[in-house]
Amino acid sequence: ARLDKLHGIYPEVTLYEDFEELLKDDRVDIISICLPSAMHADFAVRAMRAGKHVLVEKPIDITPERAALIEQARIETGMTCGIVHQNRFSFNIAAIKRAVEEGRIGRLLLGTFAVKWYRDQKYYDRGGWRGTWEMDGGGSLMNQAVHTVDLMQWLMGEVESVTSTMNIYNHNIKTEDMTASLITFKSGATATFVSTTCAYPGICTEIDLYGTEGSIEADADLLKTWKMRDDEDEEEEEEMLARYGKGNRYAAEQNPGVLYGHRHVVEDIILAVRDGRDPEVMPADAMRAVKIVDAVYRSAKAGGVKIMLD
Repeated sequence: ARLDKLHGIYPEVTLYEDFEELLKDDRVDIISICLPSAMHADFAVRAMRAGKHVLVEKPIDITPERAALIEQARIETGMTCGIVHQNRFSFNIAAIKRAVEEGRIGRLLLGTFAVKWYRDQKYYDRGGWRGTWEMDGGGSLMNQAVHTVDLMQWLMGEVESVTSTMNIYNHNIKTEDMTASLITFKSGATATFVSTTCAYPGICTEIDLYGTEGSIEADADLLKTWKMRDDEDEEEEEEMLARYGKGNRYAAEQNPGVLYGHRHVVEDIILAVRDGRDPEVMPADAMRAVKIVDAVYRSAKAGGVKIMLD
């Protein structure tokens, strides 16, 4: 029924009921893997072995071991493989990344990250795979907050240890709808990370960095604070908030032709295949977030013991 509805909307597009038929179609160069999370590795590996390039939705898969199968297949086949972590390409996040790399906020001391979202029970009941260890790989952290886990490690660097707790508070699921973690980094910095799908009606996505020379705070694609020690008259903060304080859509209007989010990711995989280069987010990049999530779950399941990451 869903295929029939889509065919009515896009009559010129070929629809497939069998994955093997898709793999055999020589007109297809790139396959986007948007299946339940635990199916990502199986289908991505099959696609690459059939000579197709792939774009894999987040998370890359639900365990580090399964994620590694995608990287191994990429290396063995020589096919191009990109991962969807589109929040890296929000206008404000790109500006924050530049500030970190240029040393504008000095030595990073603290990060606070909180994904305060809401999902009702119907969300978990649809499809039957969400909120299960077998297919979703977790709950609020693995599914909703893995994007922000990716941003945390991308901005703050390599994680050293994780100490966590989790529970099911307001849903009939098998995994968790809230986690809280204390995270240390090899740089010496510390971060807190909270994820939940219990924050009615969906509140915010906090991405906050504090360093020796400055502080930056954001809520998803909205820049909230830009305080730099060398910006005594606050002219820079005023300019940055004007550029990035109203979200991606407003920033895109001021930067016509510059793509953000999913559109950026899709364009990137197409250009990577065309130009014979690597996409901007590779399997090895996406595996870092899955390793952190895995460590959170192992810590919480063991009663909050500290888990050291390799």
